[in-house]
Amino acid sequence: MKTIDSIALGLLIIGGLNWLLVGLFNFDLVATIFGGQTAILSKVVYIVVGICALYAIKFFPMIMNTVRRER
Repeated sequence: MKTIDSIALGLLIIGGLNWLLVGLFNFDLVATIFGGQTAILSKVVYIVVGICALYAIKFFPMIMNTVRRER
């Protein structure tokens, strides 16, 4: 796995865990760490995680090919 793939996956996991906290406990860890949802650093984190999600779309063809081969 390329380094950028690992970074994107790691950031997506962090983003997913943040959304889990928001959904279960109404607690936004990113906003708490970086000074609120409207703080510049929070927005940067949200944007970077979103870009990682867009980047991760490239994994779907690989996953689908693996699933097809396993059938």
